[in-house]
Amino acid sequence: MAKTIIPFGPQHPVLPEPIHLKLVVEDEIVQEAIPALGFVHRGLEKLTEIKDIHQMVYVVERVCGICSCIHAMNYCHCIEDMMDIEVPDRAQHLRMIWSELHRMHSHLLWLGLFADAFGFEALFQQIWKLREKVMDINEATAGNRVIVSVNIIGGVRRDLSPEQIRWILQQIDEIDQPLHDLRDAMLNDYTVKKRTCGIGMLPPDVAIETGACGPTLRGSGIAQDCRQLEYECFDRIDFEPVTHPQCDSWARCAVRFDEVLQSIDIIRQSISRLPAGDLATPFKGYPEGEIIRRTEQPRGELMYYVKGSGKKYLDRVRIRTPTFANIPPLLHMLGGIELADVPVVVLSIDPCISCTER
Repeated sequence: MAKTIIPFGPQHPVLPEPIHLKLVVEDEIVQEAIPALGFVHRGLEKLTEIKDIHQMVYVVERVCGICSCIHAMNYCHCIEDMMDIEVPDRAQHLRMIWSELHRMHSHLLWLGLFADAFGFEALFQQIWKLREKVMDINEATAGNRVIVSVNIIGGVRRDLSPEQIRWILQQIDEIDQPLHDLRDAMLNDYTVKKRTCGIGMLPPDVAIETGACGPTLRGSGIAQDCRQLEYECFDRIDFEPVTHPQCDSWARCAVRFDEVLQSIDIIRQSISRLPAGDLATPFKGYPEGEIIRRTEQPRGELMYYVKGSGKKYLDRVRIRTPTFANIPPLLHMLGGIELADVPVVVLSIDPCISCTER
């Protein structure tokens, strides 16, 4: 049987991200997937030469709008650790609340797109209707729906009033129950299970060997989550990583559904423990030395390397996003599947190529 090379991407109806795969196909079965990246370049890391340490907070937020709060939080962690800046407890709790709202926003966006990939337009609209409530919370508390710009070095620039807190709790209550119903409707649907169960397999040993992270890793049953590193106030929160042992595309979808519900619980816990106090710690000077920090983005482990020499401009900011780590596992998943299943399996890692390439 002759082998055929079929291009997938860089533009595809299911995937609005510019990823190109050369699929080596034999009799409708993918034998090998060869990635071709490099379609996006915005020069964000190069901007360290002309943007000072405070302006860089806004730059890293634009690596990825969907999880911008977590990018800014990780960058601020790096500077704060290098300069021994202690962030007030209230600011840590507020950072955690906004970061979990971004996790909900990101997962709900993806779940809607995943439903749309199967042709379930009504389910897509219902999931995005719940996502709109998260966006409304961002807008009401920070002034923006996507890039909220609440993080500053040393803390946060905005506070939550008692009225806002009560309203946030009311809004997430309105998300909670409908999401349980949608979870059952989607994950137990015959068509979804037919297209996802046993497809895009990633056994635990292969997940570790290929460097998978986030829901892609936890969908293979491995309980690894950077929030266990106890940054911000996660050491005071009752939380365990969400895992599913099936190792397939269905499991990765289930992990994201359950993580939205978990984020709701984390927000409730954080609000119940929200202490009084300052929003930020003032400081003088500039960072010197180098540091690596990790946080848990919606897609997985986000790693920052920051180097400074005591000047207002940093020497280096190097970012490794989770999609970069999840591409080798994706290539393994694609081997041996039918050509028609490729879009669903690619979508199952929730790729963000513009994040990865910058």
